[in-house]
Amino acid sequence: METGFLFDKTGFWKGVGSIFSLYGDYYEFNSSRTAEEADQKALQSDWENVGEDLRTAERQFKEKHSKELCLK
Repeated sequence: METGFLFDKTGFWKGVGSIFSLYGDYYEFNSSRTAEEADQKALQSDWENVGEDLRTAERQFKEKHSKELCLK
């Protein structure tokens, strides 16, 4: 589940490069023009996570109970 919606997605080399950043603004974070836009993005991310949780729960339930449900 993705919970770092507002944080920069970094990799190893970007982390190494940040060591040499003299200006202090090496990372870019998700930003919004207005508070309403930020709220909309946060709500969308929250509901995407809820949907992913439901899909995972459904898959796990089907795997666990496939015989009882006559699923293959």
